[in-house]
Amino acid sequence: QVQLVESGGGLVQAGGSLRLSCAASGSIGSINVMGWYRQAPGKQRELVANIISGGITRYADSVKGRFTISRDNAKNTVYLQMNSLKPEDTAVYYCNMVVRRPLTVVLNNYWGQGTQVTVSS
Repeated sequence: QVQLVESGGGLVQAGGSLRLSCAASGSIGSINVMGWYRQAPGKQRELVANIISGGITRYADSVKGRFTISRDNAKNTVYLQMNSLKPEDTAVYYCNMVVRRPLTVVLNNYWGQGTQVTVSS
């Protein structure tokens, strides 16, 4: 089993910055994909950004140029640096990882508990 623990959410004024972190622990062979999703009230969960093991990143168009995703493989941790925040960035942010079990080729998908990000105007 794998656990994801998120931190770094909070309340910030428009134009401000926040940094989210998500650390994985447990039975981990490797982590193929690390990412962040968000869900605003009344809306579907959407991809914000992800990064694969080779370092290739993908961003939602709405956050390009403002958010940066990075990973520390030694710490099994993914970060999301969020700059120039806007009220429309307000949502619960969820960490997501695709983890290969040790000594197998089995991949499992895991989610963090979610962290609230609120951007005031």
